[in-house]
Amino acid sequence: MVHVFLHEPAIAGNTGNAIRLAAVTGARLHLVEPFGFDLEDAKLRRAGLDYHDLADVSIHPDLDEGLAAVPSARVFAFTAHTDVRFDQVEYTREDVLLFGTEPTGLPADVLEHPRVTSLVRIPMLPARRSLNLANSVAIAVYEAWRQLGYDGTGA
Repeated sequence: MVHVFLHEPAIAGNTGNAIRLAAVTGARLHLVEPFGFDLEDAKLRRAGLDYHDLADVSIHPDLDEGLAAVPSARVFAFTAHTDVRFDQVEYTREDVLLFGTEPTGLPADVLEHPRVTSLVRIPMLPARRSLNLANSVAIAVYEAWRQLGYDGTGA
């Protein structure tokens, strides 16, 4: 299943939800430091429920080290600053879905990173600032998983 990268996540509850999502879909979650919370945060634990031990989670000190762990993967950076919709991509099991921090999204240097294959967006109505990070990750992971035939479920 795909790799989900959260670049400098700031809200413990969103990261906990991403941990639970990784556990139930088989997505591999990569957290890129620094974090805006402590990994022992109660909100992180509560949002992840009892799924922490069932999720494949890696922590990386920076984006370059994280991407080095998936050297041949395509990297799709999620941003509002593109016309390419996320559902126009044909995903593979090794693809990276890269998301930015909750308050600001991905910074320009990450969007311009040489490993980024494409910038993609999740459509929203005009004049709306953003979609919740955990919801965005869920939308993208389930689209990739749908395309991969819900691999691992027998569905």
